[in-house]
Amino acid sequence: MTLAEKILAAHTGRKSVKPGEFLNVPVDLVMTTDGTGLIAVRQFQKMGARRVFNPSKVVLVLDHSVPAPNVDAAETSRVLREFAFQYGTLLYDVGRSGIVHVLLPEQGLVLPGDVVAGGDSHTCTYGALGAFATGMGATDIAFAMAFGQTWMRVPESIRLVYHGHLQPWVGGKDLILHTISRIGVEGANYKAIEFAGPVIEALKMDERFTMANMAVEAGAKAGLFLVDEETVAYVKKRAKRPYTVYHPDPEAEYAETVEIDISSLEPQVAFPHSPANARPVTEAKGIEIVQAVIGSCTNGRLSDLRMAARVLAGRRIHLRVRCIVLPGSQEVYLEALREGLIETFIQSGAAVSTPTCGPCVGAHMGVLAAGEKCISTTNRNFIGRMGSPKSEVYLANPAVVAASAVQGRIVHPQEVLGT
Repeated sequence: MTLAEKILAAHTGRKSVKPGEFLNVPVDLVMTTDGTGLIAVRQFQKMGARRVFNPSKVVLVLDHSVPAPNVDAAETSRVLREFAFQYGTLLYDVGRSGIVHVLLPEQGLVLPGDVVAGGDSHTCTYGALGAFATGMGATDIAFAMAFGQTWMRVPESIRLVYHGHLQPWVGGKDLILHTISRIGVEGANYKAIEFAGPVIEALKMDERFTMANMAVEAGAKAGLFLVDEETVAYVKKRAKRPYTVYHPDPEAEYAETVEIDISSLEPQVAFPHSPANARPVTEAKGIEIVQAVIGSCTNGRLSDLRMAARVLAGRRIHLRVRCIVLPGSQEVYLEALREGLIETFIQSGAAVSTPTCGPCVGAHMGVLAAGEKCISTTNRNFIGRMGSPKSEVYLANPAVVAASAVQGRIVHPQEVLGT
């Protein structure tokens, strides 16, 4: 069996499962946010549920529109708070929270071998820990909160194997953008991606989270990494309960195996209006931008902020550019403060925000006007994603975004640093 099949078989008490089978799968964690949580809560109430299956395994995170930018957002947050207080679930609120997909692994709430049902499409982020994590609709989340299980069809698995050596300023964001451009936004539809190969084995956890996060942009049900020493070291400091590590069998059958050589890969930029529209940064040179966003559940971790600060140190944001930095969690924010990164951002002319999804979903803290162009470390650049349908969003890694903020146009970091 593949890694996904191993996890699903173990959770359903079966010796084996095969792609195409339908299963009722017990879950280790159910999560929702203010993005879709209101619908889930209403469905929970509509079905007449009187309690959640396990309050310690149900998590509500307020992160999409926080602090509340308008009355509708405030009302949504109020309903979710009241639900959490009524049923005793875990609640992460303003000042004690973060962007959900940064926060939950950081808090040790997701561990290797888990099955996680999340009310957000980027729940697949937790696959970086060797967990089967997938986004679901609000009705499925309501059911999982009440009964502690969900139904699903066992997905086929596709194995992506990366070879070569990373060039300077190339990382997980570039690998996944290049991959999506190669296989397409439907290239892994309802499949579980297994990321493998020597390049993957050398990646740090933050880079793995970035890649797993964007597996859904290729249509994947889940995006999984094998658990290794890097994973165990990350989990060891955070786990508060036992967990089980699963590995795919050497003779596991995959729907497809794709070999990818990244030795000559440049930093990537996804042009509007699709993550699959990724090209080398040299093909984007000269495109003028008025906003740069560094953060989100894709690239709002400490190493991302360090990379951006390295580019911005001693430099000023271009007069025409608004640069917005959003640490992924309070923990990330505090460590960035201790390391002097926040001071670097402010001295460069950037605005630093409390953790929020805000601009990524066009909610607040960086909504775009018609005709404006933004370069961002976020995961989607669909039409109207960050504001006006007449605006344009380009996706890139934190170094490219920071360098572009300095120059006022999309550039390779080497143009700013000279190395």
